[in-house]
Amino acid sequence: MKRLFVLPLILLFVCPACSKDDLYGPWKLENGQVVELLVSHRYAGKDAPLLLLPQNEPAQMSLYSFTEREPGYSYRVKARMVVPDVAPQDGPSYHLEFIEVLSREKYEGNESFEISLIQAFIPGGPAIYLEKKDGEYHFIPEKITLTYTDPEVGEQLEEIWQHNEALHDAWETEG
Repeated sequence: MKRLFVLPLILLFVCPACSKDDLYGPWKLENGQVVELLVSHRYAGKDAPLLLLPQNEPAQMSLYSFTEREPGYSYRVKARMVVPDVAPQDGPSYHLEFIEVLSREKYEGNESFEISLIQAFIPGGPAIYLEKKDGEYHFIPEKITLTYTDPEVGEQLEEIWQHNEALHDAWETEG
């Protein structure tokens, strides 16, 4: 009789550990789990985290394959948690994969926000995302044109663009 009493206790403590699926990320998501996200209108902004819904908290993960995103629009999207069998050596061990747009809303405000012109450091120097065409500075051609009201900011953009051109020239001549 004593053995019958001990068996349920063992099952109570052992089985929950056996039946748990692997959970990933700060929100303890399962591989393949579908979630909803809010994507900010601040395209490429430094302070524009993906928000996991309904928590309205930063997802703290990357969203892959959302190629139809346009600057100036907020999106509610559906995404799937992906945990690759073999994690990439230089990338995250899990991410969110875009599935579909649930809603899209045009942002009508005019607040400014920060973006980082230096997107990555690679051997040989930083990768600066800045182009100049017809006197305008572009962060992402055909998507984001940088504007400024302070002449000092314009001078800084010109200085960064000149530095970037010097880096490109040095790379072409020196390899």
